[in-house]
Amino acid sequence: MRRIYSDYAYGPGPRNNCWWDETCAAPRWPEQSGDAQVDVTVIGGGFTGLSAALHLAEAGASVAVLEAETPGWGASGRNGGFCCVGGSKLSSASMRRRYGTEETQIYEAAEEEAVALVAGVLEKHGIKADTHSKGETQMAHSPRAWARLQKQADDITRSGGKVELFSKAQLAQQGLNGTFHGALTTPVGFGLNPRKYLFGLARAATKAGGQLFQHSPALKIRASGSQQIVTTKRGSLRSDQVIIATNGYSSDDLPDWLSARYMPAQSTAMVTRPMTDQDLQAQGWFSDQMAYDTRNMLHYFRLMPDRRFLFGMRGGLLSSPRVERGIRQKLRRDFERLFPAWHGVETTHSWSGMVCLSRNLVPFVGPVPQQPGIFAGLCYHGNGVAMGSYAGRILADLAQGKRPGLPYPALMQQMGRFPFGRARRVVMPPAYALLAMLD
Repeated sequence: MRRIYSDYAYGPGPRNNCWWDETCAAPRWPEQSGDAQVDVTVIGGGFTGLSAALHLAEAGASVAVLEAETPGWGASGRNGGFCCVGGSKLSSASMRRRYGTEETQIYEAAEEEAVALVAGVLEKHGIKADTHSKGETQMAHSPRAWARLQKQADDITRSGGKVELFSKAQLAQQGLNGTFHGALTTPVGFGLNPRKYLFGLARAATKAGGQLFQHSPALKIRASGSQQIVTTKRGSLRSDQVIIATNGYSSDDLPDWLSARYMPAQSTAMVTRPMTDQDLQAQGWFSDQMAYDTRNMLHYFRLMPDRRFLFGMRGGLLSSPRVERGIRQKLRRDFERLFPAWHGVETTHSWSGMVCLSRNLVPFVGPVPQQPGIFAGLCYHGNGVAMGSYAGRILADLAQGKRPGLPYPALMQQMGRFPFGRARRVVMPPAYALLAMLD
């Protein structure tokens, strides 16, 4: 594999002490061995891959999923559990300037359909994933950010949307008290346990007839006539179609087209011990609303059903044991700065994982150019619970030669390249430094 971080980033170090591992046991999938034939081979056992497998199997296709590690190893098994609108790093205004009003409207419809898709899968398959929160709340970290949220609310309201605004004085009444200057709530989305959701997807896909394999990395893809052969450590899979669903854990040579078209970056999270009533009243935060702040290098946080508080942040560009220790320490400092009354509330678990960015700042979901039979879905910019699941559904339709039955904007069907090839991470430190300065 040709990856752009050191081996440490893809090993057990960053995910060590992940809270979700304590909440449910991972299933044991077999390893792929021997030579087999299926309709579709899916590479990657996260939200995208398992959603694709589920929808393919339910449509009657034979499908096999290859997971390089164990179930829930990558970002899908260690993220913040925010099922919400998102997937792009472009604001609505920026997207309209770049792609036009119609494309933006289609994309925004896709964002809402993505949340509905997850809710529908949870209900249909009886997946208990500790869901909570009525939508998502964005917290203004500065007076200027609060002014922007008020303007954003006006724009949304004028276009027929529904949001709620809360001034600084109203936040405490809502149980959202912290070092914030106001908030805007969007009524779409909910929090969940991502590991329980992921393993529920896996059970549903298996029940529908999908084959799921662990410790079975895809080593090579080669065309053989009209089919694709994916080689693993102990065998191979021959299929008409291949879906690449590896996101931030992708390899530049699987396929070669991916080289320099995606940018992994770290996101780090922690959870506290369960909060007491005294803890919650001291800070004035007793809402189960999932929230994030308006910083470019944002923080995300929520009080979970077991009353542990989850807190995370974006921004890691390097990966080593020393760097990992440092970013976990910074995360804790930021937590105490935003919620000073919880200075003495212990962190019990902390971990990191990879999110994935594209150069044009929108997800890619579609056929790989000039490689018939290969499709890919990746680059959800830290919002993969809903958008990754949605991408899997779209890819399932495409792999069957169907026109997607859900909104599928053209802007998600193109993907530019970052400069500097495998050294492309050099563009990130100055960009992150600028964003941090703007914050």
